[in-house]
Amino acid sequence: VQLQASGGGLVQSGGSLRLSCAASGRTFGGYYMSWFRQAPGKEREFVAGVSGGGFASYLDSVRGRFTVSRDNVKNTVELQMNSLKPEDTAVYYCAAGAAYAVFRASSYDYWGQGTLVTVSS
Repeated sequence: VQLQASGGGLVQSGGSLRLSCAASGRTFGGYYMSWFRQAPGKEREFVAGVSGGGFASYLDSVRGRFTVSRDNVKNTVELQMNSLKPEDTAVYYCAAGAAYAVFRASSYDYWGQGTLVTVSS
């Protein structure tokens, strides 16, 4: 599976961005798809993920502000980010893996190249 993330950019605090990740491969629907982020000097952290059946999980600090979704026909996963805060600033990565220990980066086999989200105060 190859993943291509897009949609990052600069936005003011309180604004919105929509990230998209396009996946190649015929077995997309069998993977758990997630978004991680990594801020400078910090470890990569789970942000949101969605199972093949559409069940979603979120980092507590983004729940209610971010929405993850997937389209198993178009082989895409998206992250709608609303009410953005400066602490959301990071490089965001999409990832694909088995639906096991989904909050751990080491559980994922495939990663996109990352897209930078910068939220100004």
